[in-house]
Amino acid sequence: MKRKYVVITGGVLSGLGKGIAIASVGYLLSSLYKVIPIKCDGYLNVDPGTMNPIEHGEVFVLDDGGEVDMDFGHYERFLGITATSEMNLTMGKVFSKIREKERRGDYLGKTVQMIPHVSDFIKNYFKDMGKKYDADIVLIEIGGTIGDMENELYISAVKSLAREVGKENIVFLHLAYIPILKSVGEQKTKPTQQSISLLMQRGIQPDIIIGRCSQKLTQRTKEKIAIHAGIDPDSIITGLDVDDIYKIPLVFESQGMSQLLARKLNIKIKPKISKWKEKIINREKAEKEIIIAIAGKYTNLEDSYASIKEALNHCSSELGVRINLKFIDTSENDFDLRDVDGVIVPGGFGTRGTEGKIKAVQYCRENKIPFLGICYGLQMAVIEFARNVCKIEDANTTEVDPQCKNPVVDLMEEQKMIKEKGGTMRLGSYPAILKKDSIVYQLYKKEKIHERHRHRYEVNPRYHKIFEEKGLVLSGMSPNRLLVEFIELKDHPYFVATQAHPELKSSLMKPAPLFLGLVKAAIKKKYQNK
Repeated sequence: MKRKYVVITGGVLSGLGKGIAIASVGYLLSSLYKVIPIKCDGYLNVDPGTMNPIEHGEVFVLDDGGEVDMDFGHYERFLGITATSEMNLTMGKVFSKIREKERRGDYLGKTVQMIPHVSDFIKNYFKDMGKKYDADIVLIEIGGTIGDMENELYISAVKSLAREVGKENIVFLHLAYIPILKSVGEQKTKPTQQSISLLMQRGIQPDIIIGRCSQKLTQRTKEKIAIHAGIDPDSIITGLDVDDIYKIPLVFESQGMSQLLARKLNIKIKPKISKWKEKIINREKAEKEIIIAIAGKYTNLEDSYASIKEALNHCSSELGVRINLKFIDTSENDFDLRDVDGVIVPGGFGTRGTEGKIKAVQYCRENKIPFLGICYGLQMAVIEFARNVCKIEDANTTEVDPQCKNPVVDLMEEQKMIKEKGGTMRLGSYPAILKKDSIVYQLYKKEKIHERHRHRYEVNPRYHKIFEEKGLVLSGMSPNRLLVEFIELKDHPYFVATQAHPELKSSLMKPAPLFLGLVKAAIKKKYQNK
């Protein structure tokens, strides 16, 4: 089969869910074909690693250490793949590569221009990636909104790609917004029509249009859009607002998406959705419910903790329980945890909110509340234990207090001389060896595991011995036994923390073990005496 390409663009406004839409399309294709994604971002940052989560949302970390857009979480979970950092193309990366080529003399003294040199580089990148990964189908998500200056070169590149590969080997999807005015209750198509016009002005006619709407699109709405776009009304799909993103493939398939793609790409498609659907039904039929608090400092934008929310959704579907989230801003010290069944202290950087996180950990430890610490959450748990159990009153992390006398969390010596931003970080997948009699071993069911990391500071080896003497179980260590990867407490319903980010590898069909452990403990806490 000749390699196929599926391109998605967005119109009207950002945040409509292009990543989820293209991941859902990829899921329908992945039962028979090898599918890989490429995300194209217009920003000039090389990657989102240095961006504030409140501005950009969660930074997603891959096995290879790449820091990428949070849409890669959807790609991995829906497609069942392990993505790589080169699947995320940013304008920062593009211009960096173009400059390298120019300095090497690759352009033979020619004037280097946006078109054709930069757009051709992008087009060839798409083709090279498909070849490198031996993909049957390459998904290409163009970030931003049509009309944005930042994505013009990407648009030019996919237009050129379509010319090269032929119409039968590429499909253009366009996701746009269909508002409903409350005053008249009518689905308004004008914003979508205008975004289609902008796309067609750039030489691209959409093959399939997804109208994001709170209601199913009426036939009249479809016909109005179809006339404007020059396509059949059957090629217009409702991108229905749903309470669970995992319903999107089912919503698309109920409207014939897979057969639309099969016809336009001249391929056979047989989606396997029965087990996927069972998971969703299991969650919706849940009779039990619990409250899990996320005690962090980026609560102004819940997307900052997108993968944690997803991991909990996966547990909800696996265990048949409704999980209600309570976001706690730990920079405000007057929060209340008395009504929650479990607490997660997530990752983060910097000093703001640290004492609040330590307070949350202490409450969970002393009141037997199921607790899961992630990355910075493990470090806060170590500091809390050092202060209140080991009686090391000035225990702290040098990230917060560089001059503290008892740095129970610190940079390793070999890291201290590294000055480049990000150079001191442990990024990507790292192994850990688990103690066989530990909670984490029971959850993972094997001794050596791999999880993804994104952090600089480590539990100081100088304090390992006193922690263990006072009852803190160092239940997972690096292979050289120098770095603490997991901790836990005995005589507690569930007190576990990891230096890693297990939420990044969680999926609907295979929830993250540590999250399953937390949710099971929270269910037991709430219902054991009922």
